[in-house]
Amino acid sequence: MLTITQALYDQIVAHARADHPDEACGVVAGPVGEGRPERFIPMLNAARSPTFYEFDSQDLLKLYREMDDRDEEPVVIYHSHTATEAYPSRTDITYANEPGAHYVLVSTADTEGAGDFQFRSFRILDGEVTEEEVKVVDAY
Repeated sequence: MLTITQALYDQIVAHARADHPDEACGVVAGPVGEGRPERFIPMLNAARSPTFYEFDSQDLLKLYREMDDRDEEPVVIYHSHTATEAYPSRTDITYANEPGAHYVLVSTADTEGAGDFQFRSFRILDGEVTEEEVKVVDAY
């Protein structure tokens, strides 16, 4: 289960809406080994595409160095889908290389009358996708 604060949830959704019609992407870092998302880090979608996202390699290197210096790890890796439901694509599954991370997808499309956005979390390990419950709390 992903437990996330309302503030972080709102920041992820706001980023997805702001970057629409392109996919948004980013990371929420937290203390190593605690599995608690704390620090919201919106990233630039280097692909600037409505159907694909990629982190800029230099930005990603800088982020990982910064997290290492702060004893953090990526707890949540998020991106948006602008025209499809919030479910990992084959490409998303292929690029999922953080086995301990929660992969959050926000859909900014009204797919099948689901509303103006969907917020879902998944674990992706060795190509296997498992959806997990999302618990939104006021504070940890």
